[in-house]
Amino acid sequence: MHASTRSRFLATLISLIAAVALALPLAAASSPVLAAHAAPAQTHASINCRLSATCTEVQDSEEVFGDGNYIGHDEPSTLFYSNRPGAGNQMVYTMKLPTDPKPGAGNVPLAGQSFNFQLHPAFWFGLAMCDTQSYPEQVSTCQPDSDSNIFDGQDAAHPIAKHPGTAFMEMQFYPPGWVAWPAGNSCDPNKWCAALNIDSLSEDPVNGTALNATCAAVTGLEYVNFAFITKSGHSQAPASPINATTATFTPDAAQDLFMNSGDTIVTSMHDTNHGLRIDIVDLTTHQAGSMTASASNGFGQVQYDPTGTSCNNIPYDFHPMYSTSSEHTRVPWAAHSYNVAFADETGHFESCNGPNIITPGGACPTGNTEYDGEPTDDNDVGCFPASSSTLIQAPGCIEGSGVTGFDSNPYHPIWPDGNTALHPTTIQFTSPVTGPGFNYSRMAFEADLPRIEANDLGGSCDRTTGTNCTRIPITDDGQPADFYPFFSIHKTRGGGGCTWLLGNDIPGLTTNDFGQNAQYGNLLFSTYLIFGGGGTTHLVTNNFRQVLNHNPCTNGFL
Repeated sequence: MHASTRSRFLATLISLIAAVALALPLAAASSPVLAAHAAPAQTHASINCRLSATCTEVQDSEEVFGDGNYIGHDEPSTLFYSNRPGAGNQMVYTMKLPTDPKPGAGNVPLAGQSFNFQLHPAFWFGLAMCDTQSYPEQVSTCQPDSDSNIFDGQDAAHPIAKHPGTAFMEMQFYPPGWVAWPAGNSCDPNKWCAALNIDSLSEDPVNGTALNATCAAVTGLEYVNFAFITKSGHSQAPASPINATTATFTPDAAQDLFMNSGDTIVTSMHDTNHGLRIDIVDLTTHQAGSMTASASNGFGQVQYDPTGTSCNNIPYDFHPMYSTSSEHTRVPWAAHSYNVAFADETGHFESCNGPNIITPGGACPTGNTEYDGEPTDDNDVGCFPASSSTLIQAPGCIEGSGVTGFDSNPYHPIWPDGNTALHPTTIQFTSPVTGPGFNYSRMAFEADLPRIEANDLGGSCDRTTGTNCTRIPITDDGQPADFYPFFSIHKTRGGGGCTWLLGNDIPGLTTNDFGQNAQYGNLLFSTYLIFGGGGTTHLVTNNFRQVLNHNPCTNGFL
């Protein structure tokens, strides 16, 4: 595509998004995943980040959740950097949703088939957010959309202990065809849906305190504001973890935006007076939806109270934290180093094959086998029989299977590879653009394998030294996993356009795979606060990261 034509295309696309956004109404100024609590006339529910497959990965799970069972979050990611003002709070992506292979008779999978719900319970676009009631709790203000919030120890005047309170936004997309929300995470047998998630952490690392136990039992220490993207822009139920009900997590086809596999969609994210606004336009069906992270949509903070029994919701408009995006625009409690990013949540689904009957929501029974034929593990939880599925008759477990053993379905070569009779098509997405079509000048590949490897099998990866931390995770039998997904790009003939792909090399599409798993680079040691250390810090590795001095996939369109 010629440069002038490309500029006109981007301008037209951004104008379309703006027009649709203005047309959409603004909202007025027992699952292992959910913790449910009875309340008068309704049932309270909140996401349990100890067990949920879709929460932000914390930098120290033992500190937050103790040494018990914890669901880690394997998130291969692309990060995007730009020093252009607004790049940290205003961006547009285009994506083509992947499709699944056609199953056999009775919707029973054929031998060797895989489906999107098995590879990723969600994938998402991310952004750092202000939350004055979240970690590290030392300052009471956060200036939205400002690089004045960068406190990562870059000099003596900017210690990480004085970082404003931070949350992380994940604009998540959920695959169709398996167990329905809220027990599972499919909205429909055939259609995709999406939700705005904002994760916060209720800890004070300087003084070594955390949210009181009474309130933590309601919300969790890591808590989530959650709202499906709706066609009206109004939330269907309260988003805050204190006020949310089962209706918050139950899809409603009459209200929510549903999308077909293979649809081309545009996702726009920008700040408003009342919080971050997400707009999704389906260019295939001409449907659209939105959500604003506003108090009027039921978003709220959990008031930080480390003593007593109080549990108070503070209505809150969540705004993006930074003006730009770089290695310094971090979330100081998160394992990843990102701000503007695309990430795939993987590693969770484990097949639970017979012969013993599966109790919906329970563990995979002893005597059953996993995907690779090995006996079931005690971490195979959140399991459902094939009869619980909305479409594909595949028994399996959505929680736990990825955090120990690295032997679940996604660690085998069943990712997109061009064989669409057996495997899904790849996710295709463009690099973001900011403002009126400006590209992000640099990017990075990042995988948080050291963080979850350290949690695996007693902690084989030493995050202080990097010893035994590997780019291909080690399974419970001491061998490298069969496969780990990587990013590649597809450049159209002549280099006029470019999209990102995820999975394996895809004949006819992949033009550069950046060395496959070598793309994730070397161990990254980042500065984190020592819990209860009075503001002292240490260096820890949670990620492999490679930063490129350019963005190899600009001028994106589908």
